[in-house]
Amino acid sequence: MSLVEERYEKWVHHPNLDPRYKDVLANMSEEEKNDAFYTTIEFGTAGMRGLLGPGTNRINIHTIRKATQGYANYIKKNGEEACKAGVAIGYDNRHMSRELAFDCADLLAKNNIASFVYDSLRPTPMLSFAVRYNHCFGGIMITASHNPKEYNGYKLYDNKGCQLVPALADAVINEVNAIEDELAIDANCTEEQKKLVTVMGDDVDQDYYKHVLSIQLNPDVKKDIKIVFSPEHGTANIPVRDIFKMTGYTCIPVEEQCTPDPDFSCTPTPNPEQPGAYELALKYAKENDADLILVCDPDADRMGVGVKHNGEYVVMTGNQSGSVEIEYICSQLVAQHKMPEHPVMFNTVVTSDLGEKVAADYGVETEKTLTGFKFIGEKVAKYEVTHEKNYVFGYEESYGSLVKPFVRDKDAPQALLILAEACAFYKQQGKDLVDVLEELYQRHGTYEESQVALTLSGEEGAKRIQKILSDLRAEAPKEIAGVKVVKSEDFQTQKIYENGEEKPLEGFTKSNVLKYFLEDGSWVAVRPSGTEPKCKFYYCIKGTDKADAHKKTEMAQKAMSELTGA
Repeated sequence: MSLVEERYEKWVHHPNLDPRYKDVLANMSEEEKNDAFYTTIEFGTAGMRGLLGPGTNRINIHTIRKATQGYANYIKKNGEEACKAGVAIGYDNRHMSRELAFDCADLLAKNNIASFVYDSLRPTPMLSFAVRYNHCFGGIMITASHNPKEYNGYKLYDNKGCQLVPALADAVINEVNAIEDELAIDANCTEEQKKLVTVMGDDVDQDYYKHVLSIQLNPDVKKDIKIVFSPEHGTANIPVRDIFKMTGYTCIPVEEQCTPDPDFSCTPTPNPEQPGAYELALKYAKENDADLILVCDPDADRMGVGVKHNGEYVVMTGNQSGSVEIEYICSQLVAQHKMPEHPVMFNTVVTSDLGEKVAADYGVETEKTLTGFKFIGEKVAKYEVTHEKNYVFGYEESYGSLVKPFVRDKDAPQALLILAEACAFYKQQGKDLVDVLEELYQRHGTYEESQVALTLSGEEGAKRIQKILSDLRAEAPKEIAGVKVVKSEDFQTQKIYENGEEKPLEGFTKSNVLKYFLEDGSWVAVRPSGTEPKCKFYYCIKGTDKADAHKKTEMAQKAMSELTGA
C-alpha cells in the first residue's frame, strides 16, 4: 500500500474524523486523493495556507488542530508566564474561519493557555495590534489573505505582533511534526478551562483607530476628494469606513462588496494584484467622478489604488503606490523638520529600485529583506532595541506597506489613510498621484515592474517548480533579452557571482530565490511562492521612458519563458 493510500485509509476509518468530511473522502478521484494526501501541509512565507477540505495536505479542522497543539506545546515549553500571557486570535470572512478560530481557543484552553478572541472578523493588522495591546505571548490569524475562495490558512505571531521568523517557526514546526495522529486531537476543554477564553471588545478597536489616526502628517489638509472604497467582501469594511469618517474624507463604499461573503460573489477576484478586483469600483468611480479608488484584500493587509488621471483611471502597481507613499512621507517629514536621525526604510529583494532611490533622495537608508513582512518586522524589533536607526517606512511590491510600526505586519488601513491624505495634499497643488509618480520617473529614471506567476498545482507541479530553480542554479543565464547579466545572487547557496568571482551573500536567511542584475540597471528574480502552487518571476526593468521600459519588459519576459520553458 502506498503512503497516499495509507493516509487515506487512516482518515476514512478513523473514529474521530469530522463527519462533514466522510462523503467528500468517499467520492474522491485517485487524482484528488493523491493531491490531498501525498504530503502534509507546511508553513511557508506567510504561515500555513491551502485548499479547504479533508486530507493531510489541506486546511481542515484536523490539520489546524495539529498545528495549534504543536503551538501549544511550544508555548508550554516557554513556561507558565507564557501560558498566562496567552494568544490573541483573529479571523477573516472565509469558510470555516470563525469556527477554526474558536476551536483554536478551546484547544489552547484545554492546554491551560489563555486566549483573546475577536468577537467578529477583523483585519490581520488588527490581530497584530491585539497581540501587543493584550501583551500576549503570540497570536493566531485564520486567513488565506488574497487567495481564491477555496482556500484558508493559519498565521502565527510572536509577542511583538510579528509573524514568526524562520528560527521561531522551525521550533513550532518541530513540535507540530512530533504529533503523529492529527485525528486524535480534540478541543474538548472543561467549563473551568473555558474561562481562559476572553472575547475581545470595542476597546481594542478604538485604541487601534487612535494609533492609525496618529500617522497623519497633514491632518488639516483640505479634504475635497472623493474616494471609492471596496473591502472585496472582507474584513476592511467597518474599520476603513470608520477611519475615513473620523478623518472627514468622503468615502463611497462599493456596497455589493461590503458584505462578508466567503464566496466573494460580487467580485471576480479579491486579489488587488489582479484587474478583476477593480471592476465594480471603477464603475462606481466613473459614476461619482471619484479622485481615488482604494481596495483591500480580504484580510486587509494589502491594498490597491486607482487614480483619476487626465480623465481616466490608472491602477498603480504595489511598487508604484509604495514609491508615492515614500515620496509623500519623506517630503513631509523633511518639510516639517520631523525626519529622525539615522532614518531607515525596509523593503524586499523583489521590490523595485525606485522606492530606494526616492528614499535616498531624502537621506533615508534602505535595508533589504527576503519576501515576507515578518522579516521587516524583525528589523523593526532589532532597531527598537539597539536604537542605531529609526524607522520611516516599510513595504513590499505586493501592495503591502506599514507607515508606523505599532503594528508589525502589513497594514492596509494605514496605507489607505496616508494615500488619501497624499491625494488631497497634491490636489491642492493641481496634481494627482500619477503626476507625482511621473515626477519620480523624471528624477530617478523610468521603471516598469511586473510579476509573472506560473501556476503548477499538485505533486507534479511542485516538482516542476523545483526543476525550474535547480536548472537555473545549474546554468545561470549570461544574458537576458540581449542584455548582459553583470551580477547574480543566490539566496539558497548564499553566494554572489560578479566579474567571474564568487563571494558570500550575507544578512539573509537561506531561501530559494535567484536574482539577476543586468548591465542596463534592470533586474529579474525568480522564486517559488510560499503560499500558492506558483513559480514567480519578478521584473524591474529600467528604460529611457515608459515605452522603452515596456518594450524591454516584454522582451525580458519572453526570454525568461524560453529559458525556463515556463
